[in-house]
Amino acid sequence: MAKKMTPEQADAYWKRNVSLMVKLMVVWFVVSYGCGIMLFEPLNQIQLGGYKLGFWFAQQGSIYVFVALIFYYTRKMAALDREFGVDED
Repeated sequence: MAKKMTPEQADAYWKRNVSLMVKLMVVWFVVSYGCGIMLFEPLNQIQLGGYKLGFWFAQQGSIYVFVALIFYYTRKMAALDREFGVDED
């Protein structure tokens, strides 16, 4: 059973949660919009597996990064939950 947090602990927990989400969303934005749209032409000068890197980011790379960010977020939140004593058994 999860312990009851004080208002200060709950505030600290949610600040760290939101901070993590904002950081991951910035990474996602940079990869999907920056690499897939804004840097498309310069990245196309690089080949990855026979495909231009800009094309790869626009079609698959940003999806792979998004999935990796989901796993990273899950791992970091599990650690945060354990730290604050609100993890599930």
